[in-house]
Amino acid sequence: MNGASGRFLLASATMLAFVFSCEVGRAQQGTTKASASAGTSASNAQQRVVMDRVVAVVNGDLILQSDLDEETRMAAFQPFDDRTPATQEKLIERLIDRTLILQQIRQQPQVAINEAQLDAELAALRKNIPQCVAYHCATDAGWEKFVEAQGFTLAELRDRWRQRMQVLRFVEERFRMGIRISQPEIDAYYAKLITEYRAEKVTPPAEDTIADRIQEILLQQQVDRLLDDWLTSLRAEGSVKIVKPGEELP
Repeated sequence: MNGASGRFLLASATMLAFVFSCEVGRAQQGTTKASASAGTSASNAQQRVVMDRVVAVVNGDLILQSDLDEETRMAAFQPFDDRTPATQEKLIERLIDRTLILQQIRQQPQVAINEAQLDAELAALRKNIPQCVAYHCATDAGWEKFVEAQGFTLAELRDRWRQRMQVLRFVEERFRMGIRISQPEIDAYYAKLITEYRAEKVTPPAEDTIADRIQEILLQQQVDRLLDDWLTSLRAEGSVKIVKPGEELP
């Protein structure tokens, strides 16, 4: 056990891993994507159509196999993730949930994320990705090289990160604001921590030194429960279909 700070990061990572990595649920996107295969001259250029399988349909919005690939590659930008690769089934469920949230955001427009806010988030991100050290991400050239190594352009990453910020803001405003953590709840959580510390023969920190972190963990746990219940109801009220390989679209 790494103590309360480790628990805090793990709880925060749970939400980050759930709520974000990349753009999904493109309502207007079809089931094929075209890519140009350049020849020796422009007149000899040929079009090669690459089939992009639909893996799920969420209230008419499509989730494609390429979205799963993007989701996997965006994991490189989650510095607090446990880096354990998710199964395809888990990725599909994650993208379905996020698509449901994005659909609700479209119905309840928010104040746009401005460029300054986005720049600040990305600047902080560059400092927190361990793999960035080898790319010298402190420099613009190094950061661009790292982003491209994950299969994205800087513009694509900005679009996806802006969307991530919109989703997090939506969840924060809808579920977190009304939650209040009582002192008895903090005391009960601390009591459990003491038991675990003692089991490992480690001296526990004083409660007042980690009370804020305990409160954050308890807040996040309640948000997760509320969000899960809400998404379950959205699935029940809407139309969600996972399309298996070889299965025709509904």
